[in-house]
Amino acid sequence: MFRNLLFVCLLIVVCSCASKKDILYMQDAEQYDNKEITYANAPILPNDVLRINVNALIPESTIPYNKVSSNTGNANIDVMQLDGYLVSENLTINFPVLGLLSVAEMTTQEFAMFLKNKLESEGHLKNPSVDVRLVNAKITVLGEVNQPGTFNFTEQNITLLQALGYAGDLTINGKREDVLIMRDDNGIRKITHIDLTASDWLEGDFYYLKPNDMIVVNQNGPKVKSAGFVGNVGTFLSVFSIILTTVVLITK
Repeated sequence: MFRNLLFVCLLIVVCSCASKKDILYMQDAEQYDNKEITYANAPILPNDVLRINVNALIPESTIPYNKVSSNTGNANIDVMQLDGYLVSENLTINFPVLGLLSVAEMTTQEFAMFLKNKLESEGHLKNPSVDVRLVNAKITVLGEVNQPGTFNFTEQNITLLQALGYAGDLTINGKREDVLIMRDDNGIRKITHIDLTASDWLEGDFYYLKPNDMIVVNQNGPKVKSAGFVGNVGTFLSVFSIILTTVVLITK
């Protein structure tokens, strides 16, 4: 009987050990080396806040077309959001002098080119330059990460790994083979599951995140089991040792 109990104990300890295939990221990454990267810029959406700077050879001529001075490079993100242009549900903004402008089906880069051409072709400015930035872009990371929360970013493109880096990476209890990403795409909710231990997602639609994407890292099996009455392996071994000691004393 003692040998049987000892065998069961050793079996549980061995089965509870995590292997490399459960922990390591992108274990087949070599096959994606030297592959061309396609950058994906998200289209402008309702409730986006745009920061638009118009410049020209004569700075004074751009004053009517700038909501704020172009010399606000050191302004924090909150100030830039307050001074930005809020995109309406109809995908329009109210731009100085020009009035309502549609941003439908355009990225920030495309809208910048559209605005530059409009200012020049209609005789408002000579050879202007236009910079458009999305200043309220954010992603949310929840679950088994070290610093869950909502994170703002001003980069044109942000990857899934960068977002997880903002959240301090997955904990050892994070389920790496099943990371959930939820996205609203033109009024349609899309949900996908990413296996971080593989690399095929590097060429998928969710390599680059879009503003307002939500990432959920679920708990792995051992973490879920540890929430029960008998917790982790250490707890089990403690209970087992008590039972074993009791059995030995009774059988003497």
